[in-house]
Amino acid sequence: MHDGQCNMIIGQSGSGKTVLMKSVIGLHQIDAGRIEYDGRNLPDMNPHEVRDLRREVGMLFQGSALFDSMSVLGNVMFPLEMFSSMTQIEMEKRAKFCLGRVNIQDHAWNLSPGEISGGMQKRVAIARAIAMNPKYLFCDEPNSGLDPKTSLVIDQLIHEITVEYNICTIINSHDMNSILEIGDNIIFLKEGRLGWMGPRTDVYTKGNEDLNDFVFASDLFKKVKQVHDIQL
Repeated sequence: MHDGQCNMIIGQSGSGKTVLMKSVIGLHQIDAGRIEYDGRNLPDMNPHEVRDLRREVGMLFQGSALFDSMSVLGNVMFPLEMFSSMTQIEMEKRAKFCLGRVNIQDHAWNLSPGEISGGMQKRVAIARAIAMNPKYLFCDEPNSGLDPKTSLVIDQLIHEITVEYNICTIINSHDMNSILEIGDNIIFLKEGRLGWMGPRTDVYTKGNEDLNDFVFASDLFKKVKQVHDIQL
């Protein structure tokens, strides 16, 4: 995985993407193996070390997972209240900065998540994920439930934030538009195992049958490949 880049984990539904991500962030206990953050093995960490690691990690959940009982501003302040030693004024300032970065205007700050659109909810969730200025950002199907136009906006926002703050971003997705739009590095899972790994530019050219079956499943992307092959 690389800092300042979007690292995409792709594969069909049931291929193990979400289990892998939950394992990597410590929500799913693994039976064997290592999960290393800069040489630190997560399964070997004590509770204090895990808490320290949490400060370095931001998470964008598939359904946004905002708290209905909190305002938009309160949702973004939540990780700061849990993991920082900021004062109330400092937390509010940081949360408002993050909301501004994802283009949520001040008129929405005191609304509840149920009073804003799905696209706005996703942006609030991104603001919450970056509130602690994380080194690692995990996104589980960030475009789930969004229309194509809003999906493009969310993709671009995630990519901009990744580059701007030099974050190591890991994204679970089966959306080929997202994969080809913002994916820098691709990891393909097949039945819980690594099927292929490489840069986005190699997705078209690698003769991996399972990868090709996934990437070019639709007629649209079969035509994209044909155009790519002609240009070569």
